[in-house]
Amino acid sequence: MEPAFWHKRWADNQIGFHQLQVNPYLQAHWPALGLAIGAQVLVPLCGKSLDLLWLVAQGYRVLGVELSRRAVEDFFVEHGLVAEVSQRGAFEVWRCGEIELWCGDIFALKAEDMAGCTGLYDRAALIALPPRMRERYMALLDDLPAVGKGLLVTLDYDQSLIDGPPFSVGDGEVRAGFSGWQVDEVEGREILDESPKFLKAGVERLLERAYSVRR
Repeated sequence: MEPAFWHKRWADNQIGFHQLQVNPYLQAHWPALGLAIGAQVLVPLCGKSLDLLWLVAQGYRVLGVELSRRAVEDFFVEHGLVAEVSQRGAFEVWRCGEIELWCGDIFALKAEDMAGCTGLYDRAALIALPPRMRERYMALLDDLPAVGKGLLVTLDYDQSLIDGPPFSVGDGEVRAGFSGWQVDEVEGREILDESPKFLKAGVERLLERAYSVRR
């Protein structure tokens, strides 16, 4: 999607993708990754997710990347955090304690920017992107050699019945996009009954999957 699309969604407060609780897949499956305490975790398209605070509470450092300045500002304000703001290349970097939020286009990232990140958590990035941008995104992750393991959450449904985002990303696409990684599905759940928008569109199957990915 073009940047203007997401800026408008945040400006209009159309942020149904924002969860009001910590993601249950993160809580259930993150510990099994065995990422060293103190490691830095890359969280692409992080919005103002509560998952960022959960990761910090578990002893990790977080580097979130978010296009919307509104989302970044809201995150710090809503949690009473005072950020130190600086500029790094194309990104405005907001930092407080163990959290850094980089405000800018994720495709402007360079490997050297992410040299300290060894973990990955993607709940809402891959499924936020249309097919060609998903290809670019997965190629970008592949070019960040320091990132060695992570957790990925996807949705799988009949895309012909309803437009994204969130977009449908099937198991085959995940495995092809992460072809240089070990990809293990750690949980899959049918969530159609929890998703009125998809029911109304005539979707008959809405599968949410969580994957462990390792180089």
